Amino acid sequence: MQLIQSKVVERHRIWPESVPVTPSVPPRRVAGDAMLVTWVGHATVLIQTQGLNILTDPVWADRDSPVKGVGPLRVRAPGIHYADLPPIDLVLISHDHYDHLDEHFLRHLWARDHPLIVTGLGNDIRLAGWGIQSVARDWGGRVSVRPGIDVIFDRAHHWSARSTDDKNMTLWTGFTITLPGGNIYYAGDTGPGDMRWAAEAARHGPVRFAILPIGAIHTDGKPSGNHIAPAQAVSAFETLHAGTALGVHWGTFELTDEPIDLPPQLLAQSLAQEHIAPDRFRVLEAGGQWSIPPLAPSSSSPAPR
Repeated sequence: MQLIQSKVVERHRIWPESVPVTPSVPPRRVAGDAMLVTWVGHATVLIQTQGLNILTDPVWADRDSPVKGVGPLRVRAPGIHYADLPPIDLVLISHDHYDHLDEHFLRHLWARDHPLIVTGLGNDIRLAGWGIQSVARDWGGRVSVRPGIDVIFDRAHHWSARSTDDKNMTLWTGFTITLPGGNIYYAGDTGPGDMRWAAEAARHGPVRFAILPIGAIHTDGKPSGNHIAPAQAVSAFETLHAGTALGVHWGTFELTDEPIDLPPQLLAQSLAQEHIAPDRFRVLEAGGQWSIPPLAPSSSSPAPR
């Protein structure tokens, strides 16, 4: 697949100080095979299905930084007010970077809901130091949520660090949630690497809904090896044979030097190049909701374009 390269040569204009957000009030529960997803912002997604409320990498912080008053400010407010967040049953934490692991929020959520928190090896020790229980596994590991619903830990191409002296001391990971109506796949943060991670996740069964990063793709005008570009996200989408996908990890924190709206633009170009209907691989505004359709009967083979 030909990768679409952006023509960013000079440093982009400054991001806006804020982007208007209309927060959603999600239902308390969504029963059965129905599935409702809400983009909270960045890599945080609320998934509601089978009576479960699931959060990916929940971050409500105002900054992506360990230091108060320093670091990238959040330009899109969370798409759900914390007071409107329904009871959370399952939390997926892909790695320990500050834009994916929000200590302050997790302390509050743990005290309120005591959800099942799953994460890569080593992050459980850090969470335990905050008084939060979690379950950690290596790639290939599995955690049972309830009969018929498991979380499988998938390989990703990234790195980890929380301070200056702990680089790569905890594991970064993606996740598959097995479900009766088709699986959910969350890539976490991943660069392209060998791009085989998508094929590995596809072996767990048909993917109804995928969450794939599309942003933070440039460093001084050059592609970043730590995050996939939109064209690579489309390639992963095709490899997964996913029914639908949501593009995340863009437009919330200014982490690299692309314009705020470049990732969705490149995603649209890549989908058009591959003749994929744009309503199958979407981006949302913070607070935006999407009722995920059921998988087509031919979901075990490449999904129709």
